[in-house]
Amino acid sequence: MDSFLEWVKKINDAINGFVWGLPMLILLVGTGILMTFLTKWFQISHIGHWMKNTAGGIFRDRHVTAHTKREDKQISQFQSLCTALAATIGTGNIAGVSAAIVTGGPGAIFWMWVVAFFGMMTNFSENVLGIYYRRRNINNEWCGGAMYYLRDGLGSKKGCRHIGSVLAVMFSIFCILASFGIGNMSQINSISANLNSAFNIKPVVTGIILMIIAALVIIGGLKWIASVTEFLVPFMAIAYVLGALIIFITNIGHAGAVFEAIFKGAFGLRAAGGGIVGSGVSLAVQWGMKRGVFSNEAGLGSSVMVHSASNVREPVVQGMWGIFEVFADTLVVCTLTAFAVLSSGIVDLETGKVISENVSTALVAEAFSTRFGMLGTWFIAIAILFFAFSTVLGWSQYGTKGFEYLFGTKATVIYKAVFILFILFGATMNLELAWDLSDTFNGLMAIPNLIGVITLSGTVMKITKNYVDRKIRGRSDVKPMLSALDDIQELHEQEIAQKEAGTNA
Repeated sequence: MDSFLEWVKKINDAINGFVWGLPMLILLVGTGILMTFLTKWFQISHIGHWMKNTAGGIFRDRHVTAHTKREDKQISQFQSLCTALAATIGTGNIAGVSAAIVTGGPGAIFWMWVVAFFGMMTNFSENVLGIYYRRRNINNEWCGGAMYYLRDGLGSKKGCRHIGSVLAVMFSIFCILASFGIGNMSQINSISANLNSAFNIKPVVTGIILMIIAALVIIGGLKWIASVTEFLVPFMAIAYVLGALIIFITNIGHAGAVFEAIFKGAFGLRAAGGGIVGSGVSLAVQWGMKRGVFSNEAGLGSSVMVHSASNVREPVVQGMWGIFEVFADTLVVCTLTAFAVLSSGIVDLETGKVISENVSTALVAEAFSTRFGMLGTWFIAIAILFFAFSTVLGWSQYGTKGFEYLFGTKATVIYKAVFILFILFGATMNLELAWDLSDTFNGLMAIPNLIGVITLSGTVMKITKNYVDRKIRGRSDVKPMLSALDDIQELHEQEIAQKEAGTNA
């Protein structure tokens, strides 16, 4: 068994090195930069508008949080956000941030911010395309995602029909594989390791209990998952943010040194004897971007599959929820985690070298324990439990949609059964291998999705301009762009009308 795992690890390392090389990082950030320019810096130029219609809308607009009827297969905008955040706010915000600091130094956090800033518009674009190209399945559920805008969007372009279909299949396969890595084994492994460390609970016991709970929720479908995450996400996020804020406020005197270490580390400006200087900038960039993507998933095309199930009609409205998702996940939660670690004294801010021997979630637990004692360790163990388990629920939906695209709606019960079984494997497997596999499948998933976003960037630009003209500038002479299916039907009717007119003439 050990030799087999070593063989798997060698193959994975080779693929991972290729997937997460410089070209991939350029593609990821470049797509965000492209969409930022094409939408005229929407995340900044209309920050008041998207904040008012996302976070602000939760408190003032009942349509944002209103539940759909039991027989309606749609979910509310707030439920779609919570389910998407459930999949993104996970171990990436705790273990991922600490891993970035350990390997890439404090400077990795700067590059995580860069990825998040431009990733806002990548996620925006994915959600816009997801709503625009979505369709209903035999159960009257909305189905949207990269596979649909690759097949129906890219595939509709001249000479790209087969390319679009092939990329859609590739994305679906990578999505299914990624769901077992980033969305299952790595999350469950983190839970079992932390519960074993904090409360001495055996991993196999954790695996069995979580497998049973997950089965009860996942088999119920998206409506059940959305109902659970709608409760879990706000609770866990607020609790964690409050804990991190307490550390931030009590260590506010270190704020200057922390941010100085981040900016110096990002550009290799520390003293030559320190930590990661030399290959430091390269490591900071690579690990900051890699963990940034792992955290907020912008560019993977994952969260769009649940955003597309929202009861919203305007593609740009759901796109704005995508912006807020990345903002909340990385610029808020990840930043607070990084500050807690860097201000706690377990990292030498002059050199960027981690003094502690702890890694992963244990490093964050140590940071919290410097302020809260043993309660800090227990708090992180419980936070990981909620964060990671909600991620498992969210990703089960992503994998289900990928499986549905390939094999049909009725066959998804097979995927769900296997996914639930893998929870037990994840609780007892090697953590390093689980994370390595997650990185690999993340990168593979991103490639076809980003090709789709780039080739359909003109469509995103048109839909965004259409929305801005109507909803922000108040133009009443502009016809809404809401669905590709509506536009195709209208074009078909126009062609028929033209033929009839020609015949009558």
